[in-house]
Amino acid sequence: MTLSRYIARRFAVTVLAVFAGFFVLLYLIDMIEEIRRFADADIGLAAAAELALLNTPQAVYRILPMILILASIALFLALARSSELVVIRAAGRSALRMLVSPLITTLVIGAFAVAALNPIVAGTAKRYDTLASRHRLGEGNVLSVSRDGLWLRQGGAEGQTVIHAARSNPDGTVLYDASFLAFAGSSGPISRVDASEARLGTGAWHLTGAKEWRFTTGTNPERDARSHATLALPSDLTADQIRDSFGTPSTIAIWDLPAFIAGLERAGFSARKHSVWFQMELALPLLLMAMVLVGAGFTMRHARSGHTGVMVLLAIVSGFAIFLLRNFAQVLGENGQIPVLLAAWSPPVAAILLSLTLLLHLEDG
Repeated sequence: MTLSRYIARRFAVTVLAVFAGFFVLLYLIDMIEEIRRFADADIGLAAAAELALLNTPQAVYRILPMILILASIALFLALARSSELVVIRAAGRSALRMLVSPLITTLVIGAFAVAALNPIVAGTAKRYDTLASRHRLGEGNVLSVSRDGLWLRQGGAEGQTVIHAARSNPDGTVLYDASFLAFAGSSGPISRVDASEARLGTGAWHLTGAKEWRFTTGTNPERDARSHATLALPSDLTADQIRDSFGTPSTIAIWDLPAFIAGLERAGFSARKHSVWFQMELALPLLLMAMVLVGAGFTMRHARSGHTGVMVLLAIVSGFAIFLLRNFAQVLGENGQIPVLLAAWSPPVAAILLSLTLLLHLEDG
């Protein structure tokens, strides 16, 4: 137990050091990128630093598997150079037994990342998107999904329009049982239009079976209401803007994803992308363990064996290959080419099996 705690502690410190190094490096790079990206908005250094601080956690979280494989390589190279690996093997402990404590540590790190870091990253990423949209567009268009259906907001020369619909088609361009509530800049609501169907065209919503109320001071809105078989309401929304308003699944905390997926499906949208992301987040601890096993398989050897640089390069290339395979499976899962569970769980399971095969092949005795 003393040896296991020692290895686990060294591995945890190594992971923390690599994580901190990447965080600082990516933060400085991103701050420069934010200054360049929003040069037209004339943001100051403080605003760029805030944007970079909000965007960096998402970038670091995305490369967490590579951080784990680099930490694994660093740990076992340090143990090999100090001849601690030789002493451990001479004491009768095999490589697989020695890997138990780093793997348990990795499992704890993975569980913490999914349960705690994921909501933090989701919150910072959502805040970053909000601030970035504000710097670029002012008060941009917003979409949200709730149990009551979906809500849209669009801007215009006369003010804001809030749109509610019970359901829609998969890309949000056709709304059913829709309501359009228009607000002036300072005088509150000015009109409401209900329609059985609203179809988004070029520059306008085309309504079918519409009824319009005008909220003019001193009049009875219901008495002056007008019905229209068809009605066109100006809009600057496009189908791409509606899809982009959902944001990426990474901006939603994993604890909120099941309810969000259910809300998407009730509203008529496809939630396959979010389902794939949810399952991949659940499989993240296994992926991190696979990265540790890959790093150990190539570097858990005596320093005098030579070819250390080649082995480190092979470990990094293997880690990138697993990372790319995971992303490729994610794309296939999102496009419906393979089942969601297969897309999320097969890459880490395959990586663990292959790395265990490598360790068993290279293990002495």
